[in-house]
Amino acid sequence: MQEQIVEKMMSEVMAQLMQKQEESKAAPAEQPEAKACRMPEFVGTAIGDTMGLVIANVDSALLEAMNIDKRYRSIGIFGGRTGAGPQVMAADDAVKDTNTEIISIELPRDTKGGAGHGSLIIFGADDVSDARRAVEVALNNLEEKFGDVYGNPAGHLEFQYTARASFALNKAFGAPIGKAFGLIVGAPAVIGVMLADVALKAADVEVLGYASPAKGTSYSNEVILQICGDSGAVRQAILTARDVGIPLLESLGGPAPSSATPYI
Repeated sequence: MQEQIVEKMMSEVMAQLMQKQEESKAAPAEQPEAKACRMPEFVGTAIGDTMGLVIANVDSALLEAMNIDKRYRSIGIFGGRTGAGPQVMAADDAVKDTNTEIISIELPRDTKGGAGHGSLIIFGADDVSDARRAVEVALNNLEEKFGDVYGNPAGHLEFQYTARASFALNKAFGAPIGKAFGLIVGAPAVIGVMLADVALKAADVEVLGYASPAKGTSYSNEVILQICGDSGAVRQAILTARDVGIPLLESLGGPAPSSATPYI
């Protein structure tokens, strides 16, 4: 009798264990939380797998290898795996608000970016506090700049606007400092060509640059149009391209929501 009771209890325990195992298999796996970094060089992270770091006293050999003027004792390092345009726009805000200069901007091809680029932006400063502040401003402003980035599995669209371009946009795209600037990106490139055409027909703006998969990009599947001119005209060109681009992208891959809150 006692053996039967023990067997019954064991079978009930085993049944409960099997049920818990099945439930754990069915439940979605929890994403590991990012570890907090306490290094003094670490400034923070933001949307687009973006990170900000500072180097207070750069090694002179590294400055020479990077072809950076040795008068810069400190640098801020800011870049992400997806976006590129938002990071450049955020960096542009940063140099307006801080005592720093843009040393370099590179737009690497990054497979996590789908059809587009990643980014690597270097700020130069005489003092590490200035470099850190520039990176902080860029990180804080980045989510806003992702507001008019739309995407789905088929590709992405990106629209950027400022009424007053500064040194980062000048460095990256040749934008005249102090003038309104707009960036229109369509990926895949077939959509980008259409967006470039409708934008230029919508308003009287000046073409600063046109980049395609084999010219002006890192062989990414996108077309990028850079425009400048009167602030109202630049904004109208961008909004028209956005209205045309979203339905086109959604016809390929379904809903293409904004990455944040649209700001244009």
